[in-house]
Amino acid sequence: MKPKVFITRQIPDNGVELLEKYYDVEVWGEEKEPPREVLLEKVKEVDALVTLLSDKIDRELLEGAPKLRIIAQYAVGYDNIDVKEATKRGIYVTNTPDVLTDATADLAFALLLGVARRLVEADEFVRSGEWKKRGVAWHPLMYLGYDVYGKTIGIIGFGRIGQAMAKRAKGFGMRILYWNRTRKEKAEKEIGAEFVDLETLLKESDFVSLHVPLNEETSGLIGEQELKMMKPTAILINTARGKVVDTKALIKALKEGWIAGAGLDVFEEEPYYNEELFKLSNVVLAPHIGSATYGAREAMAELVARNLIAFAKGEVPPTLVNRDVLSVRKPGF
Repeated sequence: MKPKVFITRQIPDNGVELLEKYYDVEVWGEEKEPPREVLLEKVKEVDALVTLLSDKIDRELLEGAPKLRIIAQYAVGYDNIDVKEATKRGIYVTNTPDVLTDATADLAFALLLGVARRLVEADEFVRSGEWKKRGVAWHPLMYLGYDVYGKTIGIIGFGRIGQAMAKRAKGFGMRILYWNRTRKEKAEKEIGAEFVDLETLLKESDFVSLHVPLNEETSGLIGEQELKMMKPTAILINTARGKVVDTKALIKALKEGWIAGAGLDVFEEEPYYNEELFKLSNVVLAPHIGSATYGAREAMAELVARNLIAFAKGEVPPTLVNRDVLSVRKPGF
């Protein structure tokens, strides 16, 4: 019999088709994630699990999954998974890095441009009929935004996506500053970026873009103190994790003019609604669509399948997160 895999959300067909050669596949067919009680029931009988960021894979769930041997996360981040507990139990954890890098960097730069040039406000102005009502075809002071070309961008987190963002900024002739836990000298030379401390980055940047994982060090990284360091004309972009930014402090900063605007693709909780934040005109919002291109999502599905297939063959999955698990259990069922 084939090992069983439960996929907690519909993913592109290419990934499912690859898996069906090696696994007995069950896909949750509803748009919303499976309720907690359903997920706890499903894991009792499965050998493998395909998860998303909104799936809470904690100790309780792992304790109730005696056959589970591998968790394939359909995302780069995996802060929803108790990796330490999984490793202790000999459960492999994989993710999908690289394949969504360009799509996410594209969206981050789109948010940057959208906020800087007030595109959402301008779109609403036209669609609502207000432009026609005013009867003014063009005015020198209408919807003034901020220049992007030749300005300074500060990138917090200089991994794959941070570096991809820097390459896009380079095409706009921008000065590129970055802060990272460790210096990336090879990358900074190739791209032409400057390694600086966080305070310098915040004070000198016209745009600050976040590309760090969520962990104890980065939770609340951008709070009131950091926002007050930024220029009043600066714009903050977050396509990393919502909890990296203190939302209350951000709302205050946007209302009181500590910064000029923000572009957000991620939030403290998802799905999310905050009336105070969402009423502000100087913020552009997206529902966590950083990797939402046909190409990126299909590539993610393929990588999920490759990880699971490698494990089924007794091979080390190509993007294994918890390599310490190799000393606990060999790959395979």
